[in-house]
Amino acid sequence: MRSAIAKYFDSYTDAAPLAVFRIGFGIMMLASIIRFWLNGWIEKLYILPEFHFSYYGFEWVKPLGDFTYLLFIICGLAALFVALGYKYRIAIIIFFLSFTYIELMDKTTYLNHYYFISILSFLMIFLPANAYFSIDAWKNLKRSFQKIPRWCIDSIKLLLGIVYFYAGLAKINSDWLFRAMPLKIWLPSKYDLPLVGDFMQQEWVAYAFSWSGMLYDLFIPFLLLWKRTRLFAFLMVIVFHVLTRVLFPIGMFPYIMIVSALIFFSPKVHHKILETISTWFRINRQRFDNSRLLFPNSKARKFLLSVVGAFFVIQLLFPWRYLMYPGELFWTEEGFRFSWRVMLMEKAGFAQFKIVDAETGKGFLVTNSDFLTPFQEKQMSFQPDFILEYAHFLADHFREQGHENIEVYVESYVGLNGRKSVPYISPDVNLLNFADSFERKTFILPFNDEIKGL
Repeated sequence: MRSAIAKYFDSYTDAAPLAVFRIGFGIMMLASIIRFWLNGWIEKLYILPEFHFSYYGFEWVKPLGDFTYLLFIICGLAALFVALGYKYRIAIIIFFLSFTYIELMDKTTYLNHYYFISILSFLMIFLPANAYFSIDAWKNLKRSFQKIPRWCIDSIKLLLGIVYFYAGLAKINSDWLFRAMPLKIWLPSKYDLPLVGDFMQQEWVAYAFSWSGMLYDLFIPFLLLWKRTRLFAFLMVIVFHVLTRVLFPIGMFPYIMIVSALIFFSPKVHHKILETISTWFRINRQRFDNSRLLFPNSKARKFLLSVVGAFFVIQLLFPWRYLMYPGELFWTEEGFRFSWRVMLMEKAGFAQFKIVDAETGKGFLVTNSDFLTPFQEKQMSFQPDFILEYAHFLADHFREQGHENIEVYVESYVGLNGRKSVPYISPDVNLLNFADSFERKTFILPFNDEIKGL
């Protein structure tokens, strides 16, 4: 067993798939940054709001005012340099840091695929993605290698497999499979889609999408790995992600996953892609075909394998942290983020805050729109850590206005996956008695129903 593992880590493969992945990743990221800028989202999400919701432990990460535009420029340029393979190591580190900073600036904008990009770019720091078909390799032939360790490519496959498989496991729950929730809520709103709009009104379509989505996520990594089913699986990837792009506003994520899935194909396919690129830009590809093997020294090899190994241990275990919390995950959302639970619930909330003087008992209601954008208010209304952070913000704000002995209460109601809206937090709880932490949030009222599943 040990010899088989050692033999695997000593095995080599063609570097072309990693080069194609690097190019595709860089182009997709550059397009994402440009799209974000052109849509005016930098100003709307990061500059105009008076208050920004922070991740616990990263409260120091804040938008930089007008310099936020510079941050996006740096991130976009880093993505371009990654695609070109120019100063790759510096470029991918800068991309990881700048993109992750952008992601951490406001918790309101959290999406699973933003998290995916952050951890993928971190992984790529330790991969020799510039060893082949890059400006770095062109300028310095001593850094040009046609063969790289097999694990470098397999690590990306493994990460993609974790994302898909864990998303599939998360869909094995009674709301998704036996109530077709939340698709039964979302799909009827797509009545205006050409050709398929009428079908979206049918209940059986919601069930079909729910079950097929679960099966797709669970099995697509294995179908992509097996040569006999790889082409069929890739066609499924295209159909699935194009369909989700048509039905739901999830940005560049479908295209990113389609391009990423190419890494499962043989080096022969990637050489054809690189040959096409070479023809377009008149690149002498033979300059890179040197049959050289990348041999990192023993210390570097041990360091790389240790970091990548620890990375995957975290990725395998971190999504299960929700098991440490009692109660229904979809209700409390404790351990929900960063666990590949993609589009599994529809929550709607109402939160009315009251500022009270503890000595006199007198108080007044807060108008949330005075401090939050409509999008922030919507996200805050049903997420307990948002509610708690906002309560502390309100207390600080009104203390600065001269109010003393402040207590903050909230009248909160939440509806989950089509259920009736019910009280979420007791209106008798002073939220200032609680500090944000990884501990259980005991101020959340119980969920008087059951969602069976993992």
